[in-house]
Amino acid sequence: IMKAHTLDQVKDKLIGKRGSVERETYEFELKMDIMSDMIKKARKERNLTQEELGELVGVQKAQISKLERNAKNVTIETILKVFTALKAKVNFRIELQNTEINVA
Repeated sequence: IMKAHTLDQVKDKLIGKRGSVERETYEFELKMDIMSDMIKKARKERNLTQEELGELVGVQKAQISKLERNAKNVTIETILKVFTALKAKVNFRIELQNTEINVA
């Protein structure tokens, strides 16, 4: 008989338990990959080139290209500028020691 496992159980075993450096790094990088994809998708939905979005944000096309590939090394300020230029609503969820703060 095959036993079913949740995604969290598999991550716990293969990557590390929640709270471990390995797991937190993995979760952070996954979120940054998702954000990069969201930026690219929103830009395309707005029919903007990377160069046009860069002009709206005040950065070079190369920075937009880099951001769409990997958002890990970008400031929150730049990300907010990009989403503002894309006319996208941004919500952040911050969790501090079992306290959740939503910033819209």
